[in-house]
Amino acid sequence: MAPKDEAMKSNKRKRVAGGDKGAKPTQELKKKSKLIKPIKPDSLKKESKKEKKQEKLIKPASSKPKALMKIHEVPAKDDKSKKEMRQLAKERTEVRKKRRKPHYTLEQELSLLWEKMRRRNIVKEERSTFVTEALKKMKGKIPEIASSHISSRVLQTCVKYCSDAERDSVYEELRPHLLTLSLSTYAVHLVTKMFDTASKSQLPGLISLLHGNVARLLRHSVGSIVVEHAYQIANAIQKRELLMELYSKELQLFKDLANMKETRIVDIISKLGLRKSSVCRHMTGVLQSIWEKGIVDHSIVHKALIEYLSIADKVVQMSAEEVVKQLSGPLLVRIIHTRDGSRIGMLCVKHGGAKERKKLLKAMKEHMGKIIHDNCGSLVLVSILSNVDDTKLVTKVLIRALQSNLKEIILDKAQKETCDDDGDDDMLVKPSNDNDDGLKKAESDNETPPWEADESMEPEEETPLAEGGKKDPFLRRQELLVTSGLAESLVDTCIESAEELLKSNFGKDVLYEVATGGADGILHPTLDDKLTSLYEKIASLASESKSDEAEHILENFHSSRTIRKLILDCSTFASVLWSKALKGKCKIWAQGHSSKVVAAFIESSDSKIRELTKKELQPLVDDGLLKIPVAKPVDK
Repeated sequence: MAPKDEAMKSNKRKRVAGGDKGAKPTQELKKKSKLIKPIKPDSLKKESKKEKKQEKLIKPASSKPKALMKIHEVPAKDDKSKKEMRQLAKERTEVRKKRRKPHYTLEQELSLLWEKMRRRNIVKEERSTFVTEALKKMKGKIPEIASSHISSRVLQTCVKYCSDAERDSVYEELRPHLLTLSLSTYAVHLVTKMFDTASKSQLPGLISLLHGNVARLLRHSVGSIVVEHAYQIANAIQKRELLMELYSKELQLFKDLANMKETRIVDIISKLGLRKSSVCRHMTGVLQSIWEKGIVDHSIVHKALIEYLSIADKVVQMSAEEVVKQLSGPLLVRIIHTRDGSRIGMLCVKHGGAKERKKLLKAMKEHMGKIIHDNCGSLVLVSILSNVDDTKLVTKVLIRALQSNLKEIILDKAQKETCDDDGDDDMLVKPSNDNDDGLKKAESDNETPPWEADESMEPEEETPLAEGGKKDPFLRRQELLVTSGLAESLVDTCIESAEELLKSNFGKDVLYEVATGGADGILHPTLDDKLTSLYEKIASLASESKSDEAEHILENFHSSRTIRKLILDCSTFASVLWSKALKGKCKIWAQGHSSKVVAAFIESSDSKIRELTKKELQPLVDDGLLKIPVAKPVDK
């Protein structure tokens, strides 16, 4: 009885538990039974996997290899269908192009003619035939097809090689559409070609078409190219007319007001009675919209900007400060390649704060090699050396660039012309007393750019170079030249290339300044040993015997005069040269260019040098073999 009682109790418990949940146990079991899947043993799983692999491995028997089946058993109908599909695709593409481009067929014909006419080995008569044929096909449609990259190139070639009559007809057809074409990416090249090939009678007409639109075109990245091109080839009067449109709205609207001799904006304001504040506001709006778009590479913009800065006095000083802040950086690097641009750069260095100067130096870092060799850009570097008190930053950016390429810089013509009046290396060795010398040199340079050729375009007032920073000038020179290691590298370069520098018209002056120790003896006593090595190197070159193969340094025009100056100005060098090269050999060198070197010992201001050489040189003077040059009176 006991087991039965226990079973009954267990059933009661189950019913009580099921009643608490509120669901029938039989229904739950049915649902669970549906969800539960039968579990296969591992042995059956492995067998099923093996069967699947065997099914995959079983392949239809074939007598041919797989590769051969793919190649040879493809039906021939598929090849034909693919060719037909390609042909249909080409035809559809042609149809779409014809719908989209109304002159598509004409462009295809012109491109074939262009391939023939642009060859170099073609006869002139045959080329003119192709050009005439192309112009006949384009007649009446030139303005419509000039913006196409194909037709534009064909037109440029036709304008270049066609006859005068054909060129005139092209000009007449394009004249009404010149401004529209100036804004086209491809047609702009045709417009500039028209300016280049225009006759003297046609050029004023083309430039007059830009009247009233100069400011608008300069704000356009493509249109500004046309204005700059016209400005470059225009004469002084035409340049003035283009510039005056940027000064005032009145000068932009009324062309007759621009017919005056005055070129500077200050004189124009006083003659026309314009308000300086209104002119400044107009120019600020025009120029700011130009440089905000980054269009700062053109010389006409540089000229307008330097004129604007000349009238930006205390009344509009804030706007001038904003100009300096906005330009100090990557934009200024793109400006300083022109004469007016370098003047703007010097003004930004002079009036800019420490942040602006730091931004400018960092922007110059990547382009320092080009700036150093640029005649105008190097003047901005002079201003940096004269103004920036952060010598560590200048050393890192500028001095290191100079050290890496010293010999090339010394022998560079542009650097020679600049270094004579406050150049990069020479400025540190021999500073100039006049801060305006570098700019005056640039203005009086013989190789004047074309936009500066006319004297009427030159400003009367000159923008001075920077006056200097807060740091002591001698201390700045000491840190930039000696402490940075530039002076040592400079002396080493002079020792290695002494003969080449002495015979060079551009390097001899740098070697002279280094050999004399620089102004205020800045290289002494730190580099006395190095300078003695330089003296010995020059003396060893002078001690060599005459040769027919190469010109001796004592007979060379440039080197003989440089050595003569060193003898007169540096007693240490004179004693070394005498003892190692000329003692007992003066009779050989008493004629020609070398006689100037020998005579310098007698003319020396140092009595010790005169006494040292008198015994040997005086007999030569008495016998008439050596002539002492007579000093010419200086006209006062």
